[in-house]
Amino acid sequence: MHLDVQTLRDFYYRSALGRAAQRAVRDQVLRFWPEAQGQTVAGYGFAAPLLRPYLSQARRVIALMPGPQGVMPWPAGLPSVSVLVEETRWPLETGHVDRLVVMHGLETTDSASDLLDECYRVLGPGGEVLFIVPNRSGLWARSDATPFGYGRPYSLSQLDTQLKQHDFLRMANASVLYQPPSTRRFWMKTAPAWERIGRAIPAVMAGGVLIVRASKRHPPQRTGLGQKVRVPNPLGVLAPGSGSKPKVV
Repeated sequence: MHLDVQTLRDFYYRSALGRAAQRAVRDQVLRFWPEAQGQTVAGYGFAAPLLRPYLSQARRVIALMPGPQGVMPWPAGLPSVSVLVEETRWPLETGHVDRLVVMHGLETTDSASDLLDECYRVLGPGGEVLFIVPNRSGLWARSDATPFGYGRPYSLSQLDTQLKQHDFLRMANASVLYQPPSTRRFWMKTAPAWERIGRAIPAVMAGGVLIVRASKRHPPQRTGLGQKVRVPNPLGVLAPGSGSKPKVV
């Protein structure tokens, strides 16, 4: 179940907790990808808050927002680059995306397999994707006060298994949002400290969000959707000695 775009906008842009979450996740995204000079950067779900640092340097930035969620103009004050799309059919050419961010997309879809296939399709050679999902072991997945409390949370092993099944290779991973999902003054003031502590000793406490950096395996190890399959021509089977070749469907 996708949250409404207005709910997501209000959380990330109009609440103190949402702005803190945006900052923590975006800082980690920038650690993985400090620059995207001349590249095509796309985000799916509600990844727009994480794409702003790339607007001035990337060749192209696109914010793909799924139909069940809805779309909003983005970025504010500039020509909009947001697009309303079907969940598993994006208006992007095959192999043209260099960097892809998926946030509030994978855990909320009913078609995770098809969505991962679409992510694979649009990524080009050497392309990378960041999957940002609620951590099953974290506090944020247990609270419906934030968008990370909706949909299916993941453990790292669960996400890793699903990605391998769709020909993605995990390159790195990180956890963020170690502060409790609370607007109490103490937790808000100490949020940066909790992030530093969590990164230093991740075995002691679980971050609220998992971020997995992955690349596409090429060539894929499984038969992809849309590939041609050869089947016997039934007319040829009924005509002995006809030498009919299999037809392509």
